[in-house]
Amino acid sequence: MHSEQIRAILAQHARLSVNVDGLTVDSDLYNAGLTSLTTVNLMLALEDHFNVEFTDQMLGRKTFGTIRSLSEAIEDLLGV
Repeated sequence: MHSEQIRAILAQHARLSVNVDGLTVDSDLYNAGLTSLTTVNLMLALEDHFNVEFTDQMLGRKTFGTIRSLSEAIEDLLGV
């Protein structure tokens, strides 16, 4: 899993209302303050960091809802 890298990117780009270190891999990021605007910022930062591009089917709350779902999506994109 890429959860620690994702956690660092969340801290920089997601503008969450809670401390990222207090989130579990299954914490709801939208309940933690993620918005549609910050989701775009997060997506762009993740794409840049991992050198991937999220597919249209991945652009939704299911993918961006938790650190675990983001990590799984990135693993899929990387072919891991």
